[in-house]
Amino acid sequence: MAVTRNTKNVPYYLLGFNAFEQLGALVDAKRASGAPALFYLDHFFKDSLPLPLKKGDSLIHVDTSSEPSVEYIDILTDAAKEELKGRLPSCIIGIGGGAVLDSAKAVANLLTNPGKAEDYQGWELVKNPAIYKIGVPTLSGTGAECSRTCVLTNMRRRLKLGMNSDFTVYDQLILDPALTRTVPREQFFFTGVDTFMHCFESLRGQYRNVIVDRLSATAIGICKDIFLGTGDMMNDQNLENMMVASYIGGMAAGNTGAVHPISAGLSIVLHLPHGKANCYALSVLADVYPEEHALFLEMLDKNKVPLPAGICRDLTNEQYESLYQGSIIHEKPLTNALGPDYKSILNKDRLMDMFKAM
Repeated sequence: MAVTRNTKNVPYYLLGFNAFEQLGALVDAKRASGAPALFYLDHFFKDSLPLPLKKGDSLIHVDTSSEPSVEYIDILTDAAKEELKGRLPSCIIGIGGGAVLDSAKAVANLLTNPGKAEDYQGWELVKNPAIYKIGVPTLSGTGAECSRTCVLTNMRRRLKLGMNSDFTVYDQLILDPALTRTVPREQFFFTGVDTFMHCFESLRGQYRNVIVDRLSATAIGICKDIFLGTGDMMNDQNLENMMVASYIGGMAAGNTGAVHPISAGLSIVLHLPHGKANCYALSVLADVYPEEHALFLEMLDKNKVPLPAGICRDLTNEQYESLYQGSIIHEKPLTNALGPDYKSILNKDRLMDMFKAM
């Protein structure tokens, strides 16, 4: 087997119920430099989550009604620069689901690198180390808390792609399952099965890594226990299990397959949340992932989660074209899933039929 790439993971994490209570001490240790902290908080928690704010700190409520765009990240970055008046913060804290965690990572990169967010969509484009950052996930499944990317939409380029860099990785995590108790059940499912999906895409792909294989298999096993086990998928034990699976799966993320490119097209055109878009994508990929497709349908049924058909029923030809372009542009994952001839295998007619079947 070929030598793996030099790999970076999150250096430190705290895991357990009520771990959030230790955030203040962690931020204080960074404030010793004399610089303020920047807090990025999911707007859902605007009035319900006590934060260890001190004089000079800034609190930004991140709008998570849609996935973060390159334009939105530029706005957040410009606002931070204005607030800081030429200084750099002691640390950045991202508290929320994948959209908030990715937004905080992106701003941390842009405060130490010139240009705009879209300049860094791709692989190894970030040249300078980012601001020290602490991630606190309030939703489990995307792996955003420990992945080396922050995924951003770029409507001008009809592209959904992250800043893939070791500098994007969080320096510290607080993994507190209690923060996920308020997640709506359907959202918990749609986001949680993202772990199942990007892990099986890795195992079924051509870009293999023995460590990633083991991590992926472990995370998939945990997901099966959560979504197909005898207990409720949102009991406290499963809240903790899902947080662990998301963390393990996030370390394994990177070599996705056919699900995520089709999902990206749906997010660009229909603005579907990532997890839900993944579910629609897998629903039409039975011929590519037959075993996993069957397990997914079983998970939907067991947890009584609806996935209504007809989301592409009334689209225009222009929208269908955008769906195609927004999906087929993802060369790396599609090659991983289908090989270098992926454009012939997943040709335009076939992909259009898939969208119309959703």
